[in-house]
Amino acid sequence: MKGSGRAFCAGGDIVSLYHMINAGKMEDCKEFFRTLYTYIYILGTCLKPHVFATPETLIGFHPDAGVSFFLSHLPGEYLGLTVEKLNGAEMISCGLATHYAHSSKLALIEEQLGKLDTDDPSVIENSLEKYSDLVCLDNISVLHRIEILDKCFSHDTVEEIIDSLESETSKTSDAWCISTLRRLKEASPLGLKVSLKSVSPFPDTQNWAFFPLSPPPLPIRN
Repeated sequence: MKGSGRAFCAGGDIVSLYHMINAGKMEDCKEFFRTLYTYIYILGTCLKPHVFATPETLIGFHPDAGVSFFLSHLPGEYLGLTVEKLNGAEMISCGLATHYAHSSKLALIEEQLGKLDTDDPSVIENSLEKYSDLVCLDNISVLHRIEILDKCFSHDTVEEIIDSLESETSKTSDAWCISTLRRLKEASPLGLKVSLKSVSPFPDTQNWAFFPLSPPPLPIRN
């Protein structure tokens, strides 16, 4: 399954929600979120692998749709607060993707997968392997900055994270620190605080390791 154009989904209609709130239509707002999160639950419990990309803090929101679950197992504070995107090589390195192929091969891969008459994962895996490319992180990848990510983003509050980045910037005048600091200051303060709380590692993260990268089951309201 793929999207028609740049992405699979453009996200919820935040503009219509904004107008409903201003018009005092709170019941319609509740129905909006009830429908949205029921759908997210269904998608999240689907066995087919999928990945969400959510620029939430830039629009005054926070990472939802199950994103907070797998971000808590990654450099999630950085990704969740800055909404920076990972490229293909970084997705492979983080374990969010299993195969990498140049875009010129996508049509061929789709054609070959379409010819498979099986639900055996090993057969699908072997088919993908035939067209996969070996890929390495480029020199400017943020994953080469794990030490500074841990140093600046391991704090419990947004204020401490910003203070740490400002301290690092004053010492090094590093372009990445300056850019990251600017992105945080442009984002919604409330969105940042809620996001940090939602993507922080669970206290018993080691006991969650057996879960797939999707939200744990939640009850559906009738």
